[in-house]
Amino acid sequence: MLTLFYILSAITLATAFLTIFSKNPIHSAIYLVLCFFSIAGHYFMFNAQFLGIVHIIVYSGAIMILMLFTIMLMNLNKEDEKNKTLLSRLAAVVAFGLLGLVILATFIKSQPVIESYKVSGQDYQSIKVLGQVLLNDYMVPFEFASILLLVSMIGAVLLSKKEHINN
Repeated sequence: MLTLFYILSAITLATAFLTIFSKNPIHSAIYLVLCFFSIAGHYFMFNAQFLGIVHIIVYSGAIMILMLFTIMLMNLNKEDEKNKTLLSRLAAVVAFGLLGLVILATFIKSQPVIESYKVSGQDYQSIKVLGQVLLNDYMVPFEFASILLLVSMIGAVLLSKKEHINN
């Protein structure tokens, strides 16, 4: 089981880095789908089958289709992209490094919030309990996420519209 964890972790990290460093946006999206599938494999290893299946359906299915449509709609061509100056690239690297240091320091300094765990005896792997928690306690964040996705899709469509100049 530990070997399978290491294999899935290596696949997750490799496809995540390939997603970031890939020049072609379609290849990047395909690497992201592979990353999502390997993360779903981690859910299956943790005996959270429902979360694994939902992860595959929602992320690998719906979100990636939305991203691919957005990429194709925006028609990203390398010829149209302006070259970045050395100063802007250096500023991006410095900003990324500083952000990484802040996140690393946050993880190092953070302390666990819960010192002891109490067993309630309730099965949180049950779909019934998960549905009640999701649609009762977390209904508003769930709806905000759907509105955010809708607004981002509309924004991508509006950004990709070509303006016609009438002469």
